[in-house]
Amino acid sequence: MQDTIIKQIKENIFINNLIIEECIDSIEVAANFMITAILSGKKILWCGNGGSAADAQHLATELMGGMSNHDRKPIPSIALTTDTSFLTAWSNDTEFESVFSRQIQGIGERDDLLVGISTSGNSGNIVAAIKQAKYKGLKTVLLTGKTGGKMSNLADVTIYVPSQNTQRIQESHIMIGQILCGLIEDNLMI
Repeated sequence: MQDTIIKQIKENIFINNLIIEECIDSIEVAANFMITAILSGKKILWCGNGGSAADAQHLATELMGGMSNHDRKPIPSIALTTDTSFLTAWSNDTEFESVFSRQIQGIGERDDLLVGISTSGNSGNIVAAIKQAKYKGLKTVLLTGKTGGKMSNLADVTIYVPSQNTQRIQESHIMIGQILCGLIEDNLMI
């Protein structure tokens, strides 16, 4: 059992080293987009499915509540994954693919920023959300895996975690999300 534990930790370290080599520029661009949106009085919207939905909620909370500074002003940040009445009604009455794009139609404003999280890059509802966000003039950031799937090059900036292992991608997404939120908090000093 210990061999398996060590192997998985080493896989994580290996992917993190690849992120250092391959993803720093896109992480920095994403952070700058997010900081610009907040400085312009706009908000950050987050969406994802399953574990990525949990990450969206977690990261939206970091900005609203404060990571290291709970005395600062809240940073406007909303996870589109949290309104269970809307999510279940819309999905039941219509279909699931537009569950996030519909919310962007309603609350997304020009120059807001959407962060889509998809390990595969093939989630139809995230594709639709990014397309709707771009149509409405939002900036878009995508966190995905090695290939980006159907979403490859769809967002304004895509952070491709250099792995095809879902668990390693998910671990990396939450780490990158925490880095982004920390950079926003540090650079806004509000």
